[in-house]
Amino acid sequence: MFTRRRFMKLMGGGFLGSMALGSYAFAIEPLYSLKTTYYRPQLPNWPVNLNLRVAILADIHACKPWMTAERIRYIVKETNKLKPDVILLLGDYCTGMNVVTDYVDSSEWAPVFGELEAPLGVHAVLGNHDFWEDRTVQRDRAGKPFSQIALEKAGIPVYENSAVQLKKEKQKFWLAGLGDQLAFPPYRSFGHSKWGTRDDLELTLSKIEDEAPVILMAHEPDIFRKVPDRVSLTVSGHTHGGQVRFLGYAPINTSGMKYNYGHVIEDNSHLIVSGGLGCSMLPVRFGTPPEIVLMELGGNPSV
Repeated sequence: MFTRRRFMKLMGGGFLGSMALGSYAFAIEPLYSLKTTYYRPQLPNWPVNLNLRVAILADIHACKPWMTAERIRYIVKETNKLKPDVILLLGDYCTGMNVVTDYVDSSEWAPVFGELEAPLGVHAVLGNHDFWEDRTVQRDRAGKPFSQIALEKAGIPVYENSAVQLKKEKQKFWLAGLGDQLAFPPYRSFGHSKWGTRDDLELTLSKIEDEAPVILMAHEPDIFRKVPDRVSLTVSGHTHGGQVRFLGYAPINTSGMKYNYGHVIEDNSHLIVSGGLGCSMLPVRFGTPPEIVLMELGGNPSV
């Protein structure tokens, strides 16, 4: 018989379970978890003999207590242990949250990224929060956000609708970086009633001068719908993998389910979306632990 005592036990168990899950999502997974996610995409227009190890760090959201300079330094050391050929930073270095005990200034986190090591360098794009957190740039809808200034001071180039050709063992490839697609919300206090962007895909791809393969860095994955198959691979962050996932499903979805997380193939085009490292809006992660992404491109993966 279903007695009052049994009902109270069930309610108590449910309450304790909810408290445990909430504590894990709030205090354990965001603060202490870190995994490396490996991909070996077979890209149709990537040379078989161009073996490239690419590490991706996305969505840092530096703040206390969730993403301190010490936590970032630990992530940097773990990334260096993977011995990547090239490291890509995909934006959102600023906090993006009000639920913090303190902010981590760009003068603290940017030099830590300067400790990243890769023979072909460290390369970055900006994310929406890097623009949103800079009130002067929002007011003027122009200029370099302080995230970009700090990264460049640390020796890390920041790409906005531009590209650079790199080479590994005489094999060339292009690395392109798209400007942010959500840079300027309609801040009426600054007299702006419409969204504004900094992305220009056509201009970005016009910088590609030969037939060497292309990796495109784009903070938000939504642009993938427009990326031609001339681009070998698009890499993005922004979504945090939904930040909360139950059985692989993310109830909060910023870019549509198919572009929310992982490896997406459409027609002849490939996209990899990182689950990121930090938190946005609320300091909660569940079922999508912070991750470093390591991709092995080419015909002879060594992972």
